[in-house]
Amino acid sequence: MTRPVEIWNTVYDEDSAPWIIGEPQPAIIALERAGEIQGHVLEPGCGAGEHTILLTRLGYDILGIDFSPSAIDYARANAETQGVPNVRFEVADALTLGDHPDFAAAYDTVVDSALFHVFGTEPVARAAYVRSLHAVCKPGGVVHLLALSDVEPGFGPRISDTVIRESFGDGWELESLEPTRYRGRVTASVADQAAHLDVSPNGLVDVAAWMARIRRL
Repeated sequence: MTRPVEIWNTVYDEDSAPWIIGEPQPAIIALERAGEIQGHVLEPGCGAGEHTILLTRLGYDILGIDFSPSAIDYARANAETQGVPNVRFEVADALTLGDHPDFAAAYDTVVDSALFHVFGTEPVARAAYVRSLHAVCKPGGVVHLLALSDVEPGFGPRISDTVIRESFGDGWELESLEPTRYRGRVTASVADQAAHLDVSPNGLVDVAAWMARIRRL
């Protein structure tokens, strides 16, 4: 079952989320440096806001959204600390973006860092999310999806490449799906799962992930 907003609020209020690493994901930095991010940009599940802050600083027209009000509060405080006060964040449910006219067919690029895999074992929620993405992307728009992979031991909601391939069918073209790495932080919530991993002295660990490029037809 998709977790209620109170659960998400708690991990930000207590700063216990394993995905809060104090910096953008290296895979997303590489994506931007390769020129893969264009036009009007949306980051669903923006969390601590690191990618929205980075891309705002670099001059992109980007909006970060999250289901959790505490996440948005955290992201706004993070932006202030980093000296990027003009960054834009909003509370919004990524599963129902198609219900909001302001989001309809508005975005050239969607950057999803570790949201899609949350719905990996929930076909109904996953399908709703894919419909939302289709609704917010302009025709020809691109979704860049960074998700934890199940190809090796790790932590969190890891998924197979098959889940990605099967989720983006009609109305989409899967242009690429490649292995990459995702950087996480070992907190109490994942300590047992991460016990066998190569964790750095500062508590960070790189685990297997997928990077997919998916075009909206």
